[in-house]
Amino acid sequence: MKNLIIAVFAVFTQLFHAQNVYMTKVAKTHDNTDKFLYRIDEAKNAEYLGEVEIQGFSKYDAEVFSLIYKKAKEIGANAFSLKPFENVDGSPVNFNPANYRFNLYYLPKEKLEDQTGNLYLFASSDKPQTISINRKNYILPSRTYLKIKTVPGDVYTISTKKLLGSTIRLQPKLGEQNQYFQISATKIKPDDSGVGGLNLKSGDIIGLEKSYAEFLSTIYTKDKQSN
Repeated sequence: MKNLIIAVFAVFTQLFHAQNVYMTKVAKTHDNTDKFLYRIDEAKNAEYLGEVEIQGFSKYDAEVFSLIYKKAKEIGANAFSLKPFENVDGSPVNFNPANYRFNLYYLPKEKLEDQTGNLYLFASSDKPQTISINRKNYILPSRTYLKIKTVPGDVYTISTKKLLGSTIRLQPKLGEQNQYFQISATKIKPDDSGVGGLNLKSGDIIGLEKSYAEFLSTIYTKDKQSN
């Protein structure tokens, strides 16, 4: 009987924390086969395809993004933007990680803006992280990120400041694409399918695929220490 109660409680706990992804609107579909799903801030050159809504909070952001990615690809979307909910007066509601929605678009790859010269460092989804960048210490609250404008040729040494933690060194080149990393105290299982997951790992400093990183930059808060 005790085991049954524990099992039922576990099921209700899982349901309570479940996050569901719904395709709430489909205006049209596109037959492109692009593998990426990038964030856009202006949609004037983009073709609107539909809308997806996320309901319920989850700390497993990679799994949530995979669900969003699959919905987007069902209608041929390769770009997204946050669509804030509105108050009665028409003003946008503050972002709520337990309920948000994206507009989905198709945008020719050549019309995507190049994003270069920045380093993004994301905290984990549930714990604050302490990191050192060129011996300067930062404390990142959970679900925040640090954006640093890099100088071509300069060396950036990033450390987790742990006894058995990781250290990486980067030397960005002129015109090099943005680089994205997540600082994690827990092991994250990579997505071997190549669909919107994690692909590089160095201990607890994890390199992120651009599509997934741009999703995180939408649902996480930029830290005030960013430049």
